[in-house]
Amino acid sequence: MTSPTTQTAGRPRQPSLSQLRAFAAVAEHLHFREAAAEIGMSQPALSGAVSALEEALGVQLLERTTRKVLLSPAGERVAARARTVMEAVGDLMEEAEAARAPFTGVLRLGVIPTCAPYLLPAVLNLVHSTYPALDLQVHEEQTASLLDGLAHGRLDLLLLAVPLGVAGVTELPLFDEDFVLVAPKDHWLGGRGDIPREALRELDLLLLDEGHCLRDQALDVCREAGREEGAAVTTSAAGLSTLVQLVAGGMGVTLLPRTALRVETARNEALTTGYFDDPAPSRRIALAMRTGAARQREFEEFAQALRDALRPLPVRIVE
Repeated sequence: MTSPTTQTAGRPRQPSLSQLRAFAAVAEHLHFREAAAEIGMSQPALSGAVSALEEALGVQLLERTTRKVLLSPAGERVAARARTVMEAVGDLMEEAEAARAPFTGVLRLGVIPTCAPYLLPAVLNLVHSTYPALDLQVHEEQTASLLDGLAHGRLDLLLLAVPLGVAGVTELPLFDEDFVLVAPKDHWLGGRGDIPREALRELDLLLLDEGHCLRDQALDVCREAGREEGAAVTTSAAGLSTLVQLVAGGMGVTLLPRTALRVETARNEALTTGYFDDPAPSRRIALAMRTGAARQREFEEFAQALRDALRPLPVRIVE
């Protein structure tokens, strides 16, 4: 056999995976016929692949005789590396196969605070029952932070109020829900089912702090009702639970989305509720993803499954 020649000119050739695979099999069996049978290659092709690897590396890997095959000192060292490479390639293929499978791996879901406590039970039940291989990670943040996380790849999917009007973001509408007036007990609007929007013009209104999209939505409703742009908002709060407690203390009234009503007002005898005349003020909740996301079809299927899971809630599903 002609000894392998060291490549002296140009860039050294890179060994191929098929060459490494062939050599690793020979190094394990020290027998060409058995190695060829293991990897499904003919003996001449196997021998050619090992010779090509020796030429590419510039070292002799095997000592061949008529009766046996032995590893050279260099071959022993390269064999250990070849096995490591082939194991890494196997791991890579398994990872790629898992990535191709829908609803596996990590899904980083961002949720706004005015949805998280009321919608997450349905989301988590859906994931546990239907997508058990999905590693769902939930991040509760305000809208601006969620959109920044989506744009920079920190988050994969958002659950929030729309429309967003943001380029590069695709919305998958889930449902519409009405706003409900929450007031102190014995308030003159309590218990009514035909409250005109105009009633909001003169009420002492309590809202969430700036940065919450629900605050902006409530102010939009007030503007549509004819409330003066500069009309004072007496008090604000960081969360809906605090806001409701302020109402119960007689400091004013507020607007809650229907999905939050049961959790936030249940068993509180200091509160009363009232419903607006049709068409009631409302908000739309959707999933949002990066336009052209690699998992777009998966997210679209998830949105449809979530619509079905949310049907028991007091909302209008967007088909």
